[in-house]
Amino acid sequence: MTRLMDRVAFITGAARGQGRAHAVRMAKEGADIIAVDVAGELPAFVPYEPATPEDLEETARLVEETGRRVITAVVDTRDHDGLSKAVDHAVAELGRLDIIVANAGISSPRAWNAITPGEFRDVMDVNVTGTWNTVMAGAQKIIDGGRGGSIILISSAAGVKMQPFMIHYTASKHAVTGMARAFAAELGKHSVRVNSVHPGPVVTPMGSAEMVEAMGKAADADGLHGLMNVLTPFLPTWVAQPEDIADAVCWLASDESKLVTAQAISIDQGSTQY
Repeated sequence: MTRLMDRVAFITGAARGQGRAHAVRMAKEGADIIAVDVAGELPAFVPYEPATPEDLEETARLVEETGRRVITAVVDTRDHDGLSKAVDHAVAELGRLDIIVANAGISSPRAWNAITPGEFRDVMDVNVTGTWNTVMAGAQKIIDGGRGGSIILISSAAGVKMQPFMIHYTASKHAVTGMARAFAAELGKHSVRVNSVHPGPVVTPMGSAEMVEAMGKAADADGLHGLMNVLTPFLPTWVAQPEDIADAVCWLASDESKLVTAQAISIDQGSTQY
């Protein structure tokens, strides 16, 4: 398992869930890891518990178990300068940057008329501005390395189709889809590929019982329970594990996908196809 040997991957939202799975999988393939997470308080309307510094430490431990190096930083992706400083420090220590995985994001079910201006702004700030900040913190370092690289933006099935009772989340993930294509157009001349990944339901805190309960309450409020089936899959597996998404992300980071760019890769059991 050496597809990413001696490369360096910068991953946000790395303390747990999909971010941790990406970090561990890439480390097993030979990459050193820059693991960033807010590891602290989330906006009050988010119904699931936030990651902790201890979660980020556990990710680092799991990476180190593979024999690879890891540098962690507790940073909010909305903090452009703080994120850039963390990446500058880590790249100076590890010597290069080849891969960016912009994974950090938040979600909260709400009926359309229950979303407040502050909630809409927070979701857009984390999911869109935070993703842009992540690319901006690292893309030039990949270019400066002169070896090309891969940038993977984690969107959602909501960025291909839509997610009911999450207008703010759906808007943000469609923005991420477009952002990936636009970055791909401009960074391609540097042999930097940019793609978006679109998971359906995944077993993470964002897919917790609290989220399901909040979704049900939003459906109750609007009397639109039929929309709950809008992402019905073709396959008998309704939810994915974080490691399933990491398989695709690792492939996009590797040379096996060297001609793949500006693509929206769905990992959703077919649920966005009708």
